[in-house]
Amino acid sequence: MDTLANLSMGFGVALTPFTLFLAICGCFLGTIIGALPGLGPSNGVAILIPLAFALGLDATESLVLLTAVYFGTMYGGRISSILLNIPGDEPAMMTTLDGYPMAKQGRAGDALVISGAASFVGSFISIIGLIIMAPLLASIAYLFGPAEYFALYLLAFCTLGGVASKNQAKAALAACLGLGIAMIGLDNSTGLPRFTGGNMHLADGIDFLVAIVGMFAISEVFIFIESHGKNSALGVVLGKITIPWKDLKMTFPTMIRATGIGFVAGVLPGAGASLGSFMAYMAEKGIIGKDGYFGKGDPRGVAAPEAGNNAAAGGAMVPMLTLGVPGSGTTAVMLALLLTLNITPGPLLFKEHADVVWGLIASMLIANVVLLIMNVPMVKLFVKVLLVPPSVLMPMVTMVSFVGIYSLTGSYFDMVMMILFGVLGYILRKIDVPTVPVILGILLGGEMEDALRRAMTLSDGDWTFLFSSPISIGLWIAAVLGFVAPLFLRGKLKKPPIPATDATLDQD
Repeated sequence: MDTLANLSMGFGVALTPFTLFLAICGCFLGTIIGALPGLGPSNGVAILIPLAFALGLDATESLVLLTAVYFGTMYGGRISSILLNIPGDEPAMMTTLDGYPMAKQGRAGDALVISGAASFVGSFISIIGLIIMAPLLASIAYLFGPAEYFALYLLAFCTLGGVASKNQAKAALAACLGLGIAMIGLDNSTGLPRFTGGNMHLADGIDFLVAIVGMFAISEVFIFIESHGKNSALGVVLGKITIPWKDLKMTFPTMIRATGIGFVAGVLPGAGASLGSFMAYMAEKGIIGKDGYFGKGDPRGVAAPEAGNNAAAGGAMVPMLTLGVPGSGTTAVMLALLLTLNITPGPLLFKEHADVVWGLIASMLIANVVLLIMNVPMVKLFVKVLLVPPSVLMPMVTMVSFVGIYSLTGSYFDMVMMILFGVLGYILRKIDVPTVPVILGILLGGEMEDALRRAMTLSDGDWTFLFSSPISIGLWIAAVLGFVAPLFLRGKLKKPPIPATDATLDQD
């Protein structure tokens, strides 16, 4: 009953005219951003965070806008995957395997409708899972002390490196780099400056929003200029849009199975939508077996990854809201937003900021209905976005980034730091080092250090205190398995290659 009462309160917040308007705008902008190859949800949310501050939005309004953008990008990523055979982001990669063959067979409209329906099913059910699981997990989180939180942060880094990255060594290097950057500033215990080089601007540490916008948005400008310097062109012609009821009926069981797999993948800290998409596709391919024609235009090969990655997007909100540990790169960006708004995610969030949390959850449900309604009749409009030349798009991204950060901090030094982080992000991506662990290190480094220091203070310096409870031991075991297991599994679970076509472009 408490859950229903809280949800009712959330709808009271979400259905105010301005909040509803923000949700619709976020859905529209997110779909456009997701349709553009290479941007993806992390970049889309990072680009629009400064805009939320520039508009003077409060905590609830900012979260509603950016969450709608998040879900909108997950929907939009399928458009370029199906029509261009170019994933709008990494989770949409699996959609290309059957989506583009369907488009080449003249069924582009059917593929887009099926993917939109699967996205809705995956997102909607995952939000129901969030409503059920989040309060339960929040109550369990009261059992966490400093040792348990330190192990939990370690689990986030290990699963992020072991599952979401191709190379554990590079992911570990990126995480250590982020933790090192988090150490810059005044020591919380002694008040002495650390790694500031005598620069007073660094006394307060690195602003994680500056780092996020730089490493995601500005580095994306460099990457996009380098790899997509020419105007985009559609690989197939989009015909009349109709609703393929027969295919929707056939793929509905696939959507349900993929949603369950994707939600579990999303709840795992660091795993994210990419794992959910991949696992859902491979599981469905194994279940269907010889009765399917995966890789050749099977509608179930479109429904499974779309339901999986959208369910993972909803699942990733669970650990972020209840434990303060992001379940994906995008929720890491949203965690930074919450911290900037002086809202600390964790078990107390559902009591201290119940209106914010439940207003957000209600807005997520509304946004998914809006996205389903928007993505079928308006899909031809979103397709036109693929024709926007980079010479127009990239200056807009750059302008939003610079104006937003300056309006937030009012510091020229932060703008210089944003450019430096953009260069760092560009270099890391060129040498195939993931940037998300760097951001996660900057976000969680301070909290992880504080948890370790509190644990050592309580135990009088006894390091075995870190393994003193069943919860902490379980988290340590999970962290080790999360980092080591992929070393043995990756050879057996290789991602199927994207079919080579004339429309395929090289991806960095």
